[in-house]
Amino acid sequence: MNLKNFRVHTKSIMKLAYPILIAQLIQNLMGFSDTVMAGRVSATDMAAVAVANSIWLPLILTVYGLIMALSAIVSQLAGAKKYLDIADETYQTGWIALVLGIALIILYYLLAPMLFVSMNIEIDLKNLMFDYLAYIVWGAPGYCLYLVLRNYSEGLSHTKPTMLISIIGLIVNIPANYIFIYGGFGVPALGGAGCGIATAIVYWAMFISMAIYCYNSGYLKKANLFSKFYWPNFIKIRKILSLGIPIALSLLFEVSLFAVVAILLVPFGAEIVASHQVALNFTSLIFMVPLSIAMAITIKVGFAIGNNDFQQAKNYCFHAIIFGLILAVFTAAITLLFRYQIASIYTTEIKVINLAASLMFLAALYQFSDTVQVIAAGALRGYKDTKSILIITFVSYWVVGLTVGLILGLTDWVIPRTGPVGFWIGFITGLTVAAILLAWRLRVVQKRFEHQSVPLV
Repeated sequence: MNLKNFRVHTKSIMKLAYPILIAQLIQNLMGFSDTVMAGRVSATDMAAVAVANSIWLPLILTVYGLIMALSAIVSQLAGAKKYLDIADETYQTGWIALVLGIALIILYYLLAPMLFVSMNIEIDLKNLMFDYLAYIVWGAPGYCLYLVLRNYSEGLSHTKPTMLISIIGLIVNIPANYIFIYGGFGVPALGGAGCGIATAIVYWAMFISMAIYCYNSGYLKKANLFSKFYWPNFIKIRKILSLGIPIALSLLFEVSLFAVVAILLVPFGAEIVASHQVALNFTSLIFMVPLSIAMAITIKVGFAIGNNDFQQAKNYCFHAIIFGLILAVFTAAITLLFRYQIASIYTTEIKVINLAASLMFLAALYQFSDTVQVIAAGALRGYKDTKSILIITFVSYWVVGLTVGLILGLTDWVIPRTGPVGFWIGFITGLTVAAILLAWRLRVVQKRFEHQSVPLV
């Protein structure tokens, strides 16, 4: 490995990745503030926000995954200097986003009455939960359109707006929460349900702020979105969906796997579930580091492919994975050395702290395979090879990972059942399989591009 090239490429990747990382952490901080501020009203209000989010987040993250296809499309077109096509593709993705945002509102009002009747939970909790969802869905179109503008900007290698707009979102979120949760300025106190209104306002504020930024940015003028209006082009929309749907489903597979495991652990008792959630929440924060690198490498690879520089794309992939593994050594060491202190931030119950600390030992191990698989998947998105990600993640997470977790966690077939430890071993197994298969697929795609003279832009 050429150390000089490694330093140059790593610096270039981090220039794109660090604003994305900060933005991701700020979004997590917004969720944290929702939980804490609702919890100050009552445990029921906090629980309502948590349960409602367990329904809402998989839906909105699926849309997020679909729109992520735009980043790869824009970066390849930018590499080929096809700036007029960038505006057109962004508009087409915007039409998709608008339809999906409106569809989420309609879906809620169609399904809410049936879900309300079928859910056997405390009535106060149920009312607060459904009020929260009824409010937040109105922010869905705004958030979906914000994601379009975000991926447009990121695809043009301009990631700082993502960070700046997230800061604006946080600035809006906290006072909006205060007003709608506790009441003020003539607004009645809505408790935890008020977080739904606050979040919807944040979604629209982020979209409007991003639109204003894109309109005024000199950097983005080369692919000006405002010089011409584009009506829906269903041929282009179909191509965008063919790239985006596999990304969306692969993201849904990952999110839903962790949700299913949490449900499967319920019979083991509240302490087991709590320890699992503590370990999972912390490792989700750590995951933002390789995820940010993955999103940056999508842009770098896409630009290099559009520029017909296949060797440059290959070098970026290799150096990104090496850099990610180096960072994983540090994050895994922190997780191992401070696992008890980290667990004690979340809870004061000694048993939960000890259980969570034991799971964090396993979490430290899975950070290496998690890093490889997420960066390899990001690189494949840059090559516009998304269907393979869908197949590999489904097989790795649901066929291999969940099966191993069920056998070790719930049965005595191999060893006496181990509960959460077995499921975390399943996570490690599934992520390792995903890392191996995605890295192999990346090499296959790279060889394919090496033998062609014109990129598939």
